[in-house]
Amino acid sequence: MGLTKTERRLRIRRRIRKISSGTAERPRLAVFRSNTGIYAQIIDDEAGKTLVAASSRDKELSKVKGTKTEVANLVGKAIAEKAKEAGIEAVAFDRGGNLYHGRVKSLAEGAREAGLKF
Repeated sequence: MGLTKTERRLRIRRRIRKISSGTAERPRLAVFRSNTGIYAQIIDDEAGKTLVAASSRDKELSKVKGTKTEVANLVGKAIAEKAKEAGIEAVAFDRGGNLYHGRVKSLAEGAREAGLKF
């Protein structure tokens, strides 16, 4: 029997995390996608700290009406704005085992539009 969808995603996630880690100079932008929401964190793995976080459940973004893809784009813009306030300009993108497609791609494009480099 083959792998389930979840097992496959977790296997890909472990493979990505082996080579990708966040530093103080270039933290990691980690994306988690659930059925109902999307969450993004900028993490310094060396210190083990979350520097900035944004999600579709934040007060400002939870009131927005639109498709999940449109909301993901807004989350990307929000995380980029918060990162700029914290003095972060470049990150390493961690898609969390999800395909770079749909909501994950939309979040990344929103972050890039707002000035985050990766």
